[in-house]
Amino acid sequence: MSLNYQPTCSLEAMRARAKMYAQIRQFFAEREVLEVETPILSQAGVTDVHLSSVQAKRHVLGQQQTHYLQTSPEFAMKRLLASGSGPIYQICKVFRDDEHGRKHNSEFTMLEWYRPGFSLKELMFEVTDLLNLTLAQRFGEVRPTVLSYKHAFMDRLDLNPLQATLSELKACCQRVGLSLDLGDDRLGYIDLLFSHMVEPSLGFDTPVFLTDFPPELASLAKTRVDEDGELVAARFELYIEGLELANAYDELADAEVLRGRFEADNQEREKLGLHVMPLDEYLLSALPQMPPCSGIALGIDRLLMIATQQMRLEQVISFPAEWS
Repeated sequence: MSLNYQPTCSLEAMRARAKMYAQIRQFFAEREVLEVETPILSQAGVTDVHLSSVQAKRHVLGQQQTHYLQTSPEFAMKRLLASGSGPIYQICKVFRDDEHGRKHNSEFTMLEWYRPGFSLKELMFEVTDLLNLTLAQRFGEVRPTVLSYKHAFMDRLDLNPLQATLSELKACCQRVGLSLDLGDDRLGYIDLLFSHMVEPSLGFDTPVFLTDFPPELASLAKTRVDEDGELVAARFELYIEGLELANAYDELADAEVLRGRFEADNQEREKLGLHVMPLDEYLLSALPQMPPCSGIALGIDRLLMIATQQMRLEQVISFPAEWS
């Protein structure tokens, strides 16, 4: 039997990737942001119940251990920040188990960078500069708009997700034809409505920075009070043509608060029958020494999809998981 061994992307896509890597490295070199490298395997991993880490067995000092392929280089990069690295970036492979589809592959390429002393607004300006470099051939100049998560919901569904009750969220789902029963999972209904009714419409006229997420979605970000007196997560996501391209945080540096979030995640994991993750004690030890900063993770493969006008991830990567 003869197998098709050829890549799913074209040679032009490979060249576009190489050009983009060169552009990114030149961009950060000019801004004196240091390129770093950290391990992709770690003894701890992300606790977020919506992310599944790929496990790997390996021997360390003669003992077989279960380690985890990174879903992001975040934990290790924050240890570098706490050790005095200054502004840093990394282009690396990350892994999320069993994520496949038009815009997903379980192995993908991420650009992540951290800016000590930057506000989220300053980081938005820098992201805009990078977009105007990497997407210039397609769009010329881009001028992103800023939209809050709350107002995106209200514009499309006439519902404030920060205040909506479980029954109101269920009724909204029924009204728009989403009949999935998620029990009492209020956050699950918010995510269902967002992914089906809000996200697909974002970023078609111009890129959109979506800000001020519900506080339950803070993850590793700080929280703050918005202009309406409501508690929100200090983070933003970038959308272009309905695709989420990047996720940024005003980084939480309170180790005890973060430990509490990790432990709450693991309790939820246990309740759902998911693998309970070991906590990254190195990260928690480093956080008190980490300078105030903003950080962002950007999906390079998706950025390439936008730059080259491709509809499927496999058109910009050489070998998807099922072919590798």
